[in-house]
Amino acid sequence: MKHSESLSEVNQSVDTSKRKGWRRILSFIGPAYLVSVGYMDPGNWATDIAGGSKFGYQLIWILLMSNLIALLLQSLSARLGIVRGLDLAQASRNAYPKWINIPLFGLAQTAIIACDLAEIIGMAIGLQLLFGLPLIWGISVTIFDTVLLLFLLNKGMRKMEAFIVSMVFIVGLSFLVEMFIVEPNLKEIVKGFEPSMLGGEALYIAIGIIGATVMPHNLYLHSSLVQTRKFERDEKGIKEAIKFNFIDTAVALNLAFFVNAAILILAAAAFYKNGLHEVAEIQDAHRLLQNIFGNVAPALFAIALIAAGQSSTVTGTLAGQIVMEGHLKLRIQPWLRRLITRLLAIIPAFFTILILGDKALGGLLILSQVVLSLQLGFAVIPLIHFTSDKETMKGFAIKPWVKVLAWVSSIVIVALNVKLVVEEINGWTSDSHSWYLYVLVIPAAILIGLLLLYVFIYPLLSKTKEGQHNAPHGDALDIEEIEKINYSRIGITVDFSKNDRNTIRHALIQGGKKANYYLIHVVETAAARYHGEAALDAETLSDAENLEKYRANLKELGYKSTAHIGYGGTVAAIVDISKQNDLELLVMGAHGHQGLKDLILGTTVNSVRHKVTIPVLIVR
Repeated sequence: MKHSESLSEVNQSVDTSKRKGWRRILSFIGPAYLVSVGYMDPGNWATDIAGGSKFGYQLIWILLMSNLIALLLQSLSARLGIVRGLDLAQASRNAYPKWINIPLFGLAQTAIIACDLAEIIGMAIGLQLLFGLPLIWGISVTIFDTVLLLFLLNKGMRKMEAFIVSMVFIVGLSFLVEMFIVEPNLKEIVKGFEPSMLGGEALYIAIGIIGATVMPHNLYLHSSLVQTRKFERDEKGIKEAIKFNFIDTAVALNLAFFVNAAILILAAAAFYKNGLHEVAEIQDAHRLLQNIFGNVAPALFAIALIAAGQSSTVTGTLAGQIVMEGHLKLRIQPWLRRLITRLLAIIPAFFTILILGDKALGGLLILSQVVLSLQLGFAVIPLIHFTSDKETMKGFAIKPWVKVLAWVSSIVIVALNVKLVVEEINGWTSDSHSWYLYVLVIPAAILIGLLLLYVFIYPLLSKTKEGQHNAPHGDALDIEEIEKINYSRIGITVDFSKNDRNTIRHALIQGGKKANYYLIHVVETAAARYHGEAALDAETLSDAENLEKYRANLKELGYKSTAHIGYGGTVAAIVDISKQNDLELLVMGAHGHQGLKDLILGTTVNSVRHKVTIPVLIVR
């Protein structure tokens, strides 16, 4: 079976066709909620708290504007996935030269790691605030998120969505309760929705809010997650899927907007109104909440922070899978991929605490948002190109007015993010004249800028290659006339378990009574490992006796067989016996253990098949 689909483990796993009316609409609900958690992660918290504590309700309109831009771009992302059945990374691979996909993957993966870094820091801070756990331990604990994610994915898409929605609910409820505690001024909140001129630090924080709200990995994620819904691929079915997914996106992102607005309003009412204008870090906000309102608000604050970090981590690692498979056609084991992403995010956080101390984490959180903002153009620009293409989108290409809005939004985002990066570099150069700024940082920024220009221009000059194979493997080959293979030397591995009967039976079917059978068993005792054939311990003698019983039993049935005992390392012994006897086929029984047992006991079958050059038949 082909696995060219995005997130093939869960692709089309939720069937919508069997439901009618409201139930049918609800069957499409879910993907946008997984996406929306990225809009209320600890990076958003940092910018919302800073904006509310320093400028009161003045920046609420910036939150609303960035949410509307996010709604537009996420709906385009969902449209791409529904109409073309490709995620954004796969579409980029089809549209751009092969070499360009390598830096595109690198930038996307860096953004995902930066985002994961923010979640790690947020969760560690939440654990410290709630349980007093040192930050260094909190960061170390977050590595176990990979196990949770693997468990959720194995349980199916609906279970994962339910987990995420429950986390979002905890965040929203926590802030709703806190809003009642702080009693904000409703008239001033309404006034905050009026656009106002921004300058200096207010502009800087506004740019931070936009950069933290519109996240690149969410565009990759959404274009893939909408493909988990199975629907009729005709014009009516596609139109319906686009409409229902837009409803899903609108509801989920508006919920995210209310959570972000609640954080900003909380900061404004609790700190700005009390003259505490310098609250910039999450820990400061928690401490001041405790001083002003007692224990209830800060406890809810910490719980919400842990929930936000946990749910954002799940979606970030899923996005890592999508960009790796889409851009590079590379598929590795899910647990390994998630572990690598998490480790790459944990390492900088770990060493920042060890070298610079806990206080430096706030600066690292802001830096992660700057890195995130750098990649945004590389996701937004291709997305608008792809959804505007009438040739590949057929009758579902975006309308001219949507196209204009999308390009204006992308120009605003890219311009503001470029301004943010330029200001950061100017700040670094004024504070320090280190050589690496001029040799590494500034040239890297210029190269990234040129790459962004290339990403914008190339689709205008070149047609998208439709129908390209997106799977991480090749195409089917022509099967020619098959000649019957008669195996005359067949190896059978036995371990004297209940599986042996089935393993031997399948081996005998392959060769019949004309073949020679080589019964292989490996003794793994300490004595066997050290003394080899000289070992005469009880287990070695017992195994030799059991193997002889199998040989005698086969002789009675009219089959020719010989017994072969290996010593020490199972894999090495089986491979040696196979080579020494010029075996043509090896039949092995699989133990059937999974997950943790495989990690502890090892996978003999897997290791052997990589080390022998003959066919291996695995029997369960």
